[in-house]
Amino acid sequence: MIQLNQLSLQRGHLRLLDKAQLTIHASQKVGIVGANGVGKSSLFKLILGQLQPDEGDLQLPGNLTITHMAQEVADSDRRAIDYVLDGDQRLRKVQHDLAAAEAAHDHHRIGELHAELDAIGGYSAESRAHQLLNGLSFTTADAEKAVNTFSGGWRIRLNLAQALMCQSDILLLDEPTNHLDLDATIWLEQWLRSYQGTLLLISHDRDFIDAVATHVVHMYQQKTELYKGGYSDFEKRRAERLAQQQSQYEKQQVRIAEIENFVRRFKAKATKAKQAQSRVKELERMELIAPAHVDSPFSFSFQASDKISFPLLSLDHCQLGYASKTVLDQVRLTLSPGDRIGLLGPNGAGKSTLIKSLTQDLPLVDGLYHAGEHLKIGYFAQHQLEALDLEASPALHIQRISPKASDQEIRNYLGSFDFNGDRALEPVKLFSGGEKARVALALIAWQKPNLLLLDEPTNHLDLEVRHALTLALQSFEGALILVSHDRHLLRNTVDQFLLVANGRVAPFDGDMDDYQRWLSEQRREQNQPVSRERESRSLSAAEKKEQKRLEAERRSALRPLKKAIEKLEQQLDKLTEQLQSIEEQLVDNSLYEESKKDQLKQLLQQQGDLQQQAETVEMEWMEKLEQLEEMEAEA
Repeated sequence: MIQLNQLSLQRGHLRLLDKAQLTIHASQKVGIVGANGVGKSSLFKLILGQLQPDEGDLQLPGNLTITHMAQEVADSDRRAIDYVLDGDQRLRKVQHDLAAAEAAHDHHRIGELHAELDAIGGYSAESRAHQLLNGLSFTTADAEKAVNTFSGGWRIRLNLAQALMCQSDILLLDEPTNHLDLDATIWLEQWLRSYQGTLLLISHDRDFIDAVATHVVHMYQQKTELYKGGYSDFEKRRAERLAQQQSQYEKQQVRIAEIENFVRRFKAKATKAKQAQSRVKELERMELIAPAHVDSPFSFSFQASDKISFPLLSLDHCQLGYASKTVLDQVRLTLSPGDRIGLLGPNGAGKSTLIKSLTQDLPLVDGLYHAGEHLKIGYFAQHQLEALDLEASPALHIQRISPKASDQEIRNYLGSFDFNGDRALEPVKLFSGGEKARVALALIAWQKPNLLLLDEPTNHLDLEVRHALTLALQSFEGALILVSHDRHLLRNTVDQFLLVANGRVAPFDGDMDDYQRWLSEQRREQNQPVSRERESRSLSAAEKKEQKRLEAERRSALRPLKKAIEKLEQQLDKLTEQLQSIEEQLVDNSLYEESKKDQLKQLLQQQGDLQQQAETVEMEWMEKLEQLEEMEAEA
């Protein structure tokens, strides 16, 4: 149990916590949310003993192993696999003691230590470390490389793998998906769902929190409040409270009107697409959750250029990559205003190569590139942040683009990105990674592009900025191509997917759930064990009989598992039908009138309970499905 009792914490002139109360029980998986600067990372430092409370106390059980993902970039010449294994300190201690006992020829002690090594899974440790590296998109060859040969983002991944390697009671993860692609993010979700200890997770990825967390702690106005369920559950319950306050209710109506206008435009465009239907449902749900963000300081938009071309851009039979290596072949792509495309595909398959080729940062190896007369690209990638002038302010960056713009016009515009007052005039070098990303987005939006190319735009952005970015992209009337590990952003802003894999770019007929299944299949094929060599001679009658017996045992073992999966699927279908019925009722705007407050509250409660049940059943279904797939693969 982790318990905060009337705890207050002061950092400099800023009071982060004031008589905060919080109790987290063993084995709970808790998402920590709140605006940047409210003290989420400081809470982790309290638990790690790196900070002490100014008032009150923090209670932790003794003899617990607490591990966390280090944020600093390691500079080590150790092999990646050894660096990951270092995370299991108990393993390293036993190995050290065993080496000492062997040097002393203490055979009794050697026997004891081998028994201890077996008890803590020491003989399979290197295999587990390789699995962690593989899940985080490292290759087998990468495991042998020195840590200091990797870039900063990949070293952070190694820090994550090292934290997961530790057999801990409490695991603290601060923004673990910031440097992950979508494939690694999905793998990490599955790993954390099976983690047996207590998990505290700081994340700005709402789908990630929904998939992993059993509870959410909201840090707000120097307090901590615990909610049951994932981020969507927290958002609904907070929305219900805020919607009852008149000033916030009025702002909610503005948000709802924006969403309704988008839904009308969107339904007229792509009502039959599977992804479109999923997204319309998501937008209908957003009518309910919008009040949870009424106090957000962000309200920016992407205005498309007044002049457009049809098409905006086209690639015809193109080879993309480098003179020495073609990454993508036979690429054909035509982009027109209103196209909204999400790029899917494994890490390193060529998604960024495609975007760089569209911007002409990377020349074509072969083929035809045609740009429309009025093409105007807005491009966001992580290197755009590095291109910012660190000595210049956000206002000066915009003044350089538009010298004739007035100071007041620029200040008003930057205020929508929460650069208010003197913040708009401060040099960028003083800003955090998230603030620099907001500056880059502000510069793109100011120039009114008609084609947005966004490569992982949400890295370092908190939940409120992501929400504002989602709304801004929904109302953008130009073309959009998006690469992101934020599935909520993808679901709510694109209506078609392209799969970049195996050197090709092709339409992907499905939604994010289909893609997750595709990824699982790809990973299973890659990890398929090599078949045992068959003896050339014919099996004897006894061997054939034994083989049949083993096959019968396998079928018998699979039968109850298949029945359990069928039963869970039936439960999930029933819960989905009940949820759809409630969602259809919640679309009725009259429900939000004061006279129907109790009815709305009851429906929201039913919805929350059903969603929690559905998540539990779905998690159990996925676990049993994985068991079945593993057993079938072994057979």
